[in-house]
Amino acid sequence: MTTAKKKATMKKSGASEAKGGSSPSQHIDARIKELGDWRGEMLARIRSIIKQADPEVVEEWKWRGVPVWEHDGIICTGETYKAAVKMTFAKGASLEDPSGLFNSSLEGNTRRAIDFHEGDKIDEKALKALIREAVALNTSKRPASARKKSKSA
Repeated sequence: MTTAKKKATMKKSGASEAKGGSSPSQHIDARIKELGDWRGEMLARIRSIIKQADPEVVEEWKWRGVPVWEHDGIICTGETYKAAVKMTFAKGASLEDPSGLFNSSLEGNTRRAIDFHEGDKIDEKALKALIREAVALNTSKRPASARKKSKSA
């Protein structure tokens, strides 16, 4: 794919280029490299799992340096702290979590998060299911609103 086609695809999909012409994906690559420790490895692993769960995911770079994954709205973010990599699901409170992955931000009415610490093993099957459920929730919102409009007409 040519650079022009990549840029056109990014603009079409809603991905924005950040300052300096770097794409959000390039910023995430740089963050992973910059961390250079278990947090970078964990963020890279989470990113890979997200892409496997939803090949159509769009990467964004928001709020002065937060990796964001979107599909018809925000699925989740990947923040890095000294002792944790926090994966926050924008609509986590609306998701089923039969495997009990959510272990942070449990008190809110909207978001839920998973804090990963050094040495933690990721339950990939359960995490992919959670990501797919978040995508399904996001994509189900548009047809439902379209149905409401047609019913009221």
